[in-house]
Amino acid sequence: MRLQGYLFSGIAIFMLGSAVVYGLWSKEPVGTTALFLSFGLAGMIGFYLVFTARRVDTGAQDNKEADVADDAGEVGFYSPTSWAPLLLAGGGLCAFMSPVFGWWFLYFTAPLVAVGLWFWVFEYYRGVNQNQ
Repeated sequence: MRLQGYLFSGIAIFMLGSAVVYGLWSKEPVGTTALFLSFGLAGMIGFYLVFTARRVDTGAQDNKEADVADDAGEVGFYSPTSWAPLLLAGGGLCAFMSPVFGWWFLYFTAPLVAVGLWFWVFEYYRGVNQNQ
């Protein structure tokens, strides 16, 4: 995880340099703002990964002598039959289209986002998956 943190930190430094050069050279505020926001996003991800790598065990990707088989095993738990992410993505898509069609469209998509988020958070508190 440390390697990914350094990678994102390097991207953040590159974005900062690009934002400064682009801002001074072009005098265009929208692209400069986008590059500074990209710097902030990459910097946050890089900081999180480096900070988290100090608290967890060293992974196989951080060991130069590791084989591919050293990283095998269970990665995490993924819900195989959940429809909630699809519902939430559809609601998010409609919500982000509301500036295009009009802000009134957000009133109809907000309940869709809320229901999708509710199902995603509480899908393992009911039904067949209740005690897993």
